[in-house]
Amino acid sequence: MTAKRILVVDNEARMRRVLELSLLQMGHHVVQAADGAEALLALDSGPFDLVLTDLRMPRKDGIDLLRDMRARGEAVPVIVLTAFGTIETAVEAMKLGALDYIIRPFEMETLELAVNRALAMGTIQRENRFLRDEVSRGWGDFIGTSEPMQALYRLVQQVAPARSSVFIVGATGTGKELVARALHESSGREGLFVPINCAAIPAELLESELFGHQKGAFTGAMRDRVGKCELASGGTLFLDEITEMPLALQAKLLRMLQEGSIERLGTNVTMPVDLRVVAATNRDPQQAVEEGRLRQDLYFRLNVVRIDVPPLKVRQSDIALLAEHFLRQYAAELGRPTPRLTQVVVERLMAYSWPGNVRELENLMERAAVLSKGEDVCVEHLPTDIALAANDGSVGHPASNMPDDLTLKPHVEELERHLISAALMRTEGNKAAAARLLGVSERALWYKIKRYQL
Repeated sequence: MTAKRILVVDNEARMRRVLELSLLQMGHHVVQAADGAEALLALDSGPFDLVLTDLRMPRKDGIDLLRDMRARGEAVPVIVLTAFGTIETAVEAMKLGALDYIIRPFEMETLELAVNRALAMGTIQRENRFLRDEVSRGWGDFIGTSEPMQALYRLVQQVAPARSSVFIVGATGTGKELVARALHESSGREGLFVPINCAAIPAELLESELFGHQKGAFTGAMRDRVGKCELASGGTLFLDEITEMPLALQAKLLRMLQEGSIERLGTNVTMPVDLRVVAATNRDPQQAVEEGRLRQDLYFRLNVVRIDVPPLKVRQSDIALLAEHFLRQYAAELGRPTPRLTQVVVERLMAYSWPGNVRELENLMERAAVLSKGEDVCVEHLPTDIALAANDGSVGHPASNMPDDLTLKPHVEELERHLISAALMRTEGNKAAAARLLGVSERALWYKIKRYQL
């Protein structure tokens, strides 16, 4: 077990020393406090993995300490030490959140068993809190039998068991996170897969998100926060859009990779971490280095193995498989039978260039599931630019591909709506970046989003 930081609270100096020696022998770091008041000050000074506290102490006893920790939102597991005559008080302590109690006098084997159990339970509770907050998509499975995907499968299987860092490169919507999850699932690592999108979090908050912070480290830091690096210890940390991370923070990330340890903001306490880092970007990483977006030394550290995720346009044989998969999925959510893709629809899908990749295809199939009321998905259920796609990937000839209804306005609006959706997908919801792609003002884009209820 990795060394943990444990707070020992007891008014008897001899007992504190006995506990300290026992915990040091187990390989842990120990901080002492003489009563509940000193313990609260110690909790302010740095993160702890466990608190061992006596119940009967002057000034602030163990029950008061537990009440104060609960009021402050402390999530540290607690073991209470109690004599034979105070079992009722121990029960009260359990109601206030203590995980376990040890009856004094006790054997060292009893202490070690209780400490290991509490630390394991603390890890489970921390992981459960993370999983409750995790809002990322389900893992799913790779879908595709094309040669580019077969090559990808082989590379993932070969690289997964190694501890080496991996750099995943691919356009937005190709499934970079799915590749990262597959690497983790096949790695044998027992910890969590923890994703973080470096482009989606404001620069001033990203450091806290990565490394965590101590209560009071900055304005608004009302309680201790466990960072993603700490959560990922024993598992995999996935850094999506790494080129959007500020350069100063890239330097701290490099230091973590080199030293294998972190410090929460607001404290000088060093904590070891054992994690595998998988980074991803939709940019050319070499160009990002040349443009000053990515530190060269960090790039070399992360780019031990590079995996390129193929865009959908080079996976034509997979398009129908993916479309049918997503169509089944969304038809089931709507409580409807799965409609059939007509041959002409499949031809249009395969002729389209898919700038938004798999994510764009998924959104299109959601639309088709909603609009299709019968047994088939027909051309009229597709956006205009896809409905008019010709076999050579271009817009078809008007005489052969134009719909029966030639009213201009609805088709223009449909095309505009689709292009705005594609721009928002490509920029992952960044309105300013989407407006630049579309060549309109951000204010105009907001108006269109509201108008089309995007």
